[in-house]
Amino acid sequence: MANRGAAEQIEILGVSVHLLEAREVRSAIEGFVTRGEKRLVLNVNCHGLNLAYRLPWMRTFLNSADLVFCDGVGVMVGARLLGHRIPERIAFTDWDWQLGSQAEEHGYSLFLLGARPGVAERAAARLEEAHPHLRVLGTHHGYFDRRRETRDNEDVIRRINGLRPDILVVCFGMPLQERWLFENWDRIDARVAMVGGAFLDYVSGDVRRPPLWMRRHSLEWLGRLLIDPRRLWRRYLVGNSLFLLRVLRQRLGLLRL
Repeated sequence: MANRGAAEQIEILGVSVHLLEAREVRSAIEGFVTRGEKRLVLNVNCHGLNLAYRLPWMRTFLNSADLVFCDGVGVMVGARLLGHRIPERIAFTDWDWQLGSQAEEHGYSLFLLGARPGVAERAAARLEEAHPHLRVLGTHHGYFDRRRETRDNEDVIRRINGLRPDILVVCFGMPLQERWLFENWDRIDARVAMVGGAFLDYVSGDVRRPPLWMRRHSLEWLGRLLIDPRRLWRRYLVGNSLFLLRVLRQRLGLLRL
């Protein structure tokens, strides 16, 4: 079990979620890197908690992480239904430039893994343009054979380990990114691993985000649904309702994991 530190946690659908603000997460990452510690910093939204409810391995993986922060307004609503308050939604997609700024300021090195061929490279170029002293040591797309013992997988891990980045950002989408780290983290030579979902697509400019006013009013999910309804309708319209129903069952003591 990971050393989760003193930060307060609550349990939602069997997953421990830290009650943290973004500045506290950034401070924790700074401490992990400075001390040379090997740590997992993960995030959850309604979709991720629904997956963890159905997939025991993912629930185990999330609960083994050193930090798990809230990346979804639905999770904040769920916490309220359970009688708790999550202080802030920390959207990883809002961290794109902030992560680059923090890494530049403190001299952290990054490795960006995921998305279609060429996307990670474009994301790295845009981050480095905005932060001239940022060190992106390497990138690799996510379209390789990710099974643990395959040659493709071994080559990617060997490349990461040869560079020894301070922060590895894995962007395969849920639950593929979590599964890959679950199976490989023990043999990866990086200090901190984070999961980023569509982080690289947004930073590269390949995928547009909903307008700022929607993000500021906790409506990013609706904007994403309107942009890509065929892929996301089930996740948001069915998944979010199912999540809240499960939380209510937890509140009533009827949830079985």
